[in-house]
Amino acid sequence: MSTEPVSALENADADGLRLLVMEAFHRIIFHYGAWFAQVEHQLGMEDALEIEGAVWKASLKNQMGRLGKTLGFAVEPDGTPSALKAMDAPALRDLLEKVSVNWLANDGIWFQAVEGDRGMFDAKRCNDACWSRFSPFEAARIKELLELPEKGGIEALKTALGYRLYAVINEQSIVDEGDDGFVFQMNNCRVQAARKRKNLPDYPCKSAGMVEYPAFARAIDPRIQTECVGCPPDDHPEEWFCAWRFTLSP
Repeated sequence: MSTEPVSALENADADGLRLLVMEAFHRIIFHYGAWFAQVEHQLGMEDALEIEGAVWKASLKNQMGRLGKTLGFAVEPDGTPSALKAMDAPALRDLLEKVSVNWLANDGIWFQAVEGDRGMFDAKRCNDACWSRFSPFEAARIKELLELPEKGGIEALKTALGYRLYAVINEQSIVDEGDDGFVFQMNNCRVQAARKRKNLPDYPCKSAGMVEYPAFARAIDPRIQTECVGCPPDDHPEEWFCAWRFTLSP
């Protein structure tokens, strides 16, 4: 009985190997998300977010260090490519904007793929469920990056809203209503503005917002309550597309 190697990599040409390299990155991204989904399912969101924070630090350092050695680029001890340290603030802002637009475009590609295959109802259902996971995740990452207190109240939420990916690519503002509350306005939304340029009606995003904003606020401080002032398909003034009132419960 003879044995044969399972791997076909020895016979792959350069074009095939390039495809496999990119596919490997694809699988890493998927596997990372699959791990988080299962930890969240088995242990709950709070524990999953805490574990993920530790995993990200270790994984980034490990993966970028190995890639840096292989591809010949320098990496900082925490896993950040050293090339980022050589960039000035304007260049970094531009890069962050491009990455944030990629995030939004990726979200839209997923939505359109589900809509094309299963229709608008299922696309919105999947989208809303996705926000129930992404909003607390984004809030947890911001809390850690900024070292916000566990119950930082209204001021912590004001700060955190300015560090969302949306804040990089949209225009937003805050209207104070005293020490215990404020109204957050999305003055220019990239998605809705694009639809307006095409003479399309507003995308009815209220169902997603009713998941997204309360989940984000609660993750910053569980005492914060969220009220929708207006969000499409609601009518709204010219100066904002959606607005949300946040108040601190006793």
